[in-house]
Amino acid sequence: MRAQSSATERRRIAVPSGTSPSVRRGTSPSAHRGTFPSAHRGTSPSVPRGAAPAPTAAPGTAQATTPPEPAAAGSARRGPHRAGALQAALGVVAFSLTFPATAWGLEGMGPWTFVALRCVLSALVAGACLLALRVPLPRRADWGGLVVVAAGVVVGFPLLTSLALQTSSTAHAAVVVGLLPLTTAVFSALRTGVRPSRTFWAAALAGAAAVIAFTVAQSGGALSAADLYLFAALLVCAAGYTEGGRLARHMPGWQVIGWALVLCLPLAVVAAALALPHEPFHLTGHSTAGLLYAAVGSQFLGLVVWYRGMAAIGVPKASQLQLAQPLLTLVWSVFLLGESLTPAAPLTAAAVLVCIAVTQRARG
Repeated sequence: MRAQSSATERRRIAVPSGTSPSVRRGTSPSAHRGTFPSAHRGTSPSVPRGAAPAPTAAPGTAQATTPPEPAAAGSARRGPHRAGALQAALGVVAFSLTFPATAWGLEGMGPWTFVALRCVLSALVAGACLLALRVPLPRRADWGGLVVVAAGVVVGFPLLTSLALQTSSTAHAAVVVGLLPLTTAVFSALRTGVRPSRTFWAAALAGAAAVIAFTVAQSGGALSAADLYLFAALLVCAAGYTEGGRLARHMPGWQVIGWALVLCLPLAVVAAALALPHEPFHLTGHSTAGLLYAAVGSQFLGLVVWYRGMAAIGVPKASQLQLAQPLLTLVWSVFLLGESLTPAAPLTAAAVLVCIAVTQRARG
């Protein structure tokens, strides 16, 4: 009897395998079978044999969140890309209005006064932004590059194009300056030491030949003084863009143009003081709007949204958007200035766009 009693007591005390001692009495057997046996064997009764076990959260910790669906992740990626493309497109539109704004500004003031006041206003805006954001001074090694950017983009290009627009139409200037992306690509290739392909150089020479043929035909068989100003503007601006692109590798692009503008502020103030007494100055609606837009809209805000968009979608896609700039300028010259286009202007602009597109693909 004692042996039978002790055996009975052992059966009462023994805990079945797969049941945790912490499980309270009265829990349904299905609850025991659905949790703890799977912990021992590493599989769940509802998961087929050989399948990977479902992740379970440790006791006392929150369960891991489910990763987003591929469609949701794709939508999240498309949002910033669309915003960047929109910003880059706004930059292109801002640049395309520069020549009509300059033509309006020249209605009430001379070219030297216009460029000096434009530089002063844009430098004040850029300096205020740099000061408000407490941007540190550039490195000593960067000041030389900033001087090149200031000489080419801030002073040289606006001054030379303003002198050209005194005797040239904005449509004519837009076609010639439409070669700027191509010229910048050549300067960049020479500056960085990269050897482009033969396709690149063939397209570059074809675009240059198309522009030269157009300017000679429009000028009656010879290059005019305005054409020389425009070609010089291409060279200095391409040098400034190339050096600015090199600096933008380690500092934000808007800071590159911002410090270049601030660097020109003392010279611009002196130039404005010297030019104002010797050139006509009559503020009209057109001249005021043109000056303000060229200073704030084109030379500063346009570059801000352009660099933000370029950082979001990449340089290749942004450069493809910029190919529409000469054609947009031709449209603005008709609607805002009432200029008439010759058939050669849009045809030459389209030929230049094709050549630039070929160079982009060859460089890639």
